[in-house]
Amino acid sequence: MSSAKTKVTILGAGKIGGAVARILHHSGRYEVLVGDLSEQALERLKKETPVETAVVDVTKQDKVVKAISGSRAVLSACPFDQNEGIARAALEAGVSYFDLTEDVATTKAVREIADKSADGQIFMPQCGLAPGFIGILAHDLCQGFEKLDRVKMRVGALPLYPTNLLKYNLTWSTDGLINEYCNPCEAIRNGERIELQPMEGLEHFALDGVDYEAFNTSGGLGTLTETLAGQVADLDYKTVRYIGHQYLMTFLLQGLRLDGRRDLLKELLEQAVPLTNQDVVLTFCTVTGWRDGHYEQVADARKIYHGELCGKPASSIQITTATSLCAVLDLHVNGQLPKSGFVRQEDVKLADFLDNEFGKPYESAKQVREPIAAARKLAADLTTGLGTTT
Repeated sequence: MSSAKTKVTILGAGKIGGAVARILHHSGRYEVLVGDLSEQALERLKKETPVETAVVDVTKQDKVVKAISGSRAVLSACPFDQNEGIARAALEAGVSYFDLTEDVATTKAVREIADKSADGQIFMPQCGLAPGFIGILAHDLCQGFEKLDRVKMRVGALPLYPTNLLKYNLTWSTDGLINEYCNPCEAIRNGERIELQPMEGLEHFALDGVDYEAFNTSGGLGTLTETLAGQVADLDYKTVRYIGHQYLMTFLLQGLRLDGRRDLLKELLEQAVPLTNQDVVLTFCTVTGWRDGHYEQVADARKIYHGELCGKPASSIQITTATSLCAVLDLHVNGQLPKSGFVRQEDVKLADFLDNEFGKPYESAKQVREPIAAARKLAADLTTGLGTTT
């Protein structure tokens, strides 16, 4: 096996781009170049991670082509509205392309670009947490069913210590958050692909003794509605928050019509809602269908807490987003993904993802036991004299 490092270019030196650079550099298997328009951001990154950097204006396709030429892949950690241009530059440079977008229109544009990909060149958008890992997980849970009935995907990046009325802190891109809350939501109902309204479909559930709410948001399920069309009766994706958040956000978005004034909404949120790195990511997916003639349900619920990445403090959304992107890149380099063209998240085998060096945070995530099962076990223990009280 060759010991030569794989050269990759990361565009965007923010929190996620910096975390991806740190992970790949410390693996010892990647030669990393980070490009950004901000010299200050690049200097800040270099102080933490000794990688090559370059000032790159991602709005100029010729500049991007020059920066990424010679790399095996370009990883975009830029805002979603820059990704189509970066994908076009990747096509011109003959470089594989990865991004983190949740924007449906951007993904469609990248898919069209991928139709012209060269042999060995892939275009793989939506490589973060949701879309990203949650699609890999949901598709894996669907396997083995003779007939599918319902697929429910629920994901939340939540502050550990919510103290404001929204019960929320900013943990990632404000633009991405607003996009999720304002854009139409793909889903399947009664076997037909449809669009649902964001912020609707409110439901409540409890995990680990904590009450949550979930509601429709845009972009989290990636390409699964297309992949499972005609195979499942109902499929949807909802964002998880603490109870009360949906009501107040609906007042802002619809009551005050800030869904039509997104720049103002972003300004208000960033001035009033603090950032935090003390967060937890919750993923909860259930699949219902028929297997061996029986109507069954399987579920997977995980919690990933904030911690460290390569010796530096990191939020859970940094950990989950950056490691998911690194894992699929590594699977591509290892020849474990389709060789050319557009690659969906559901083209990734869950076992390969979890076995990958960069998939460890997901593999070792805390498995959440649903409270009813826990209560039943406690009741059973008490009846046999094994229960304890504190």
